[in-house]
Amino acid sequence: MARATEATQYAPDVASPPGETLIDVLDDRHMTQAELAERTGRPLKTINEIVKGKAAITPQTAIQLERVLGIPAHFWLNREARYREHVARIQTDQELDDQADWLDELPVREMQRFGWIDQVRTRRARVAACLSFFGVASVVAWRAVCAQQRAKFRRSSAFTHHEGAVAAWLRKGELEAAAIPCAPLDRERFRSALYDVRALTMVNEPAVFVPRLQAICAASGVAVVLVPTPCGTGASGAVRWLRPDRALIQLSMRYLTDDHLWFTFFHEAGHVLLHGKRPVYLDGDGSEGDEEDQANRFAADLLVPPAATARLANIPKTADAVKAFAREIGVAPGIVVGRMQHDGLVPYRTKLNALKVRYAWTMAASG
Repeated sequence: MARATEATQYAPDVASPPGETLIDVLDDRHMTQAELAERTGRPLKTINEIVKGKAAITPQTAIQLERVLGIPAHFWLNREARYREHVARIQTDQELDDQADWLDELPVREMQRFGWIDQVRTRRARVAACLSFFGVASVVAWRAVCAQQRAKFRRSSAFTHHEGAVAAWLRKGELEAAAIPCAPLDRERFRSALYDVRALTMVNEPAVFVPRLQAICAASGVAVVLVPTPCGTGASGAVRWLRPDRALIQLSMRYLTDDHLWFTFFHEAGHVLLHGKRPVYLDGDGSEGDEEDQANRFAADLLVPPAATARLANIPKTADAVKAFAREIGVAPGIVVGRMQHDGLVPYRTKLNALKVRYAWTMAASG
């Protein structure tokens, strides 16, 4: 406990009430609690409760103590604040322990491996790290946020079955998007910009095309992020409106070839352009519905226009012919191969798969 000579420099590192310091000061002054009560004009009961830590030192009481004891009011208030914070943290630590089972619902190891949360050893510290990551104060609050998200997503089977993993992936997308400066959303400008994005399909290095993709889309009010998916996520992409004038396209890094990646991006872009701002789209394997069909058609026609598609069946099934066709329409050869496979013109097991670019994703390449 601090003595009177230490009073103005007191910096507590234990959860002792400021009343302990006060009683030391009174002992040094040979002053009783009754005398202090009389000099401050406070009830003796109040002084006794302050000494025992049952009552807090209010600003008014702190000023009265300053006048009677000559120790600044800010000292007593700082002492009180630190003590109350310490007590609150002790209570919170117990709450964190009580919430530790929540960790079983989250992909904690992957969140640590991806660098989303710090490597910490205790379950209590991991609960605290995950709450901070999600920007919530408690597991109850997290469940409420997730329930709201689940209600908004059109395709929610992946969310329902692996809620913790999907929620973590979506949250990381929000955090990444917040760091991207964006102009207000302009759908027509975004539609025009997609032709510049289409040209990026011929750039093979993610470290090169990802920043360009983000810059082009941001100028139209669309933040684009690529976020690795924890196991169980099952999502290839998502579209959300962060604000009425800002959209987010979030891509996973599940796919290793250029045809899958770019089709997914243009599929999500189709949602931005064709569908309203209120629905939120979480797309995974097997997504169905009219809006999904519309987004699929939008992506397919933008990558390989209908006029060119009509000629696909007639080109020779050789690497040189596919590369020449791709060069003519201005897309990567792997995208042409993917379209031919989708249309049943070549099998999925074909030597033409060698034309697809395979990505070796890194965290740096994801932007």
